[in-house]
This record gives sequence, structure tokens and C-alpha cells, in this order.
Amino acid sequence: MVVIKSKQNPAVKELASLKEKKGRRERGTFLVEGDKMFLECMESGMEIVRIALLETEERPALAETQNYRDRTGAETLLLGEDAFRAVCDEKSPQGVVAEVRIPVCGLEPPEESCLLLDGVSDPANVGAIIRTAAAAGYREIYLAGCADPYSPKAVRASMSGVFYTKLMRGTREEILPLLGSVPAIAADMDGEDIFSFTPPEKYCLCIGNEGNGLSDAVRGRATFTVAIPMEGRMESLNAAVSAGIIMYQLKKNKEKGI
Repeated sequence: MVVIKSKQNPAVKELASLKEKKGRRERGTFLVEGDKMFLECMESGMEIVRIALLETEERPALAETQNYRDRTGAETLLLGEDAFRAVCDEKSPQGVVAEVRIPVCGLEPPEESCLLLDGVSDPANVGAIIRTAAAAGYREIYLAGCADPYSPKAVRASMSGVFYTKLMRGTREEILPLLGSVPAIAADMDGEDIFSFTPPEKYCLCIGNEGNGLSDAVRGRATFTVAIPMEGRMESLNAAVSAGIIMYQLKKNKEKGI
């Protein structure tokens, strides 16, 4: 099997294009980097289109190539170090990177309690919220005006959360009507203490932009507003940290019937 060494190779350039939003949009795919994330991607049932393995004297990858091809049916490439680094977004890449199909998720009403991310602009926050949502059992996530959840930074921060959640992207005007009678819970500093709040049976938790909070449209749709109490001079927490606390506390309060 030929080892591709040139960064100008067409396949290498296609994979490298997925580091940018334009490339992901054109190809309908995204990158998954590293051994752990790649194995979890395979286990999740995501469609893997192409696999690139680093081939060096210290890390011969030919045996892995056949194994991965048999397990996924995907095209498999061996890349030299320069070509592999051109593909990867991480500064210290591991030995495998995969091109994975972005799931086509149409906008649909929520079946369970869900999340609405309203203008969350930092891909690391988007990924971290997705990670916590998957862990806390929130499977449906709406994204309005947010950073791309399939960017390399967001995918890394999600720690495989993007494989196990339904990510529905649209405008606020498209998403809000889908909630129907589902109460929206706004996370805001002026809200009710989350630790004593009694959540409804089904709800949509709304998390706003890091600097500006929730948009007027989402805030106006909210049935309830909750906040994390702060001590001392602290005024706010990181968006992903706040979202994580509230997600788990809502579940806990619901179970205890607070």
C-alpha cells in the first residue's frame, strides 16, 4: 500500500479542508482525531467515510489499515508525517484521523426535555455543553446562531458527545415554534435560585451567548427563569459550566420532587 507523503495530494487537501467550515459544508463531513475518539466513533454507528493513518518507522500502520477497513468499509489511507500533520487540527496529533458524515437532522419537535443553545459562540463551550448534555441524558439539542458543533475544536471538547446527541441547527424563528407547549427555562442571572426550583415534567433549557446572554426572542418565549446563586463578587460563570450545573440540578430537583 502506497504511503502518501505530499501535502498537495488531492485526498490530503480534501481532508485538510474539513478544518474549515466551508470544507465541512461542501463535503458534508467532519474530522474525528485520535485513537479514543475514533474508536468511540466506530462504536456509535456514525458513518465513517475515510480513515487516514500515520505511517512511520516508529508506528507502522499497515496492519491497522486492513482491520479498520474491514470494520467500517471506509477508504483507508496511509500518510507520511508531513501529510498527516497537514490534515490534523491538533498540535500533537495521534496516529489516526477519520472523515465522518455529518448526520442529517431535520428540525423536529422535542420528544423529551431538551436544550436550546442561543448564540453560544465559542466552539469549546458548544462542545463542552454537548458533552455534558450527553452525560446528563439530554439527547436533543437545538442550536441557533452558534459556533459549528462539528468544528475540530468543538468535536474535541464534546469528547464523543456529538456521536450520541441529536444536533438540530436552525434560526430562532424556525426553532421556537417547534417547542409548542413545552415550557422554556431561561438561564439568566436574574432568575429564581436553581437549587430550589421545581421543574416541569418536560422542558427546554435555554443557554445564551457568553457575553450577551439570551436573545430577546428566546427570553420572551421563556416560561421560567433560573439562576445559579453567586457569592462574593462573582457575577457569572463560564457558559459551559453554568449549563452543566443547571442541567444536572434540574434532573436532581425533578427526581426529588423539589
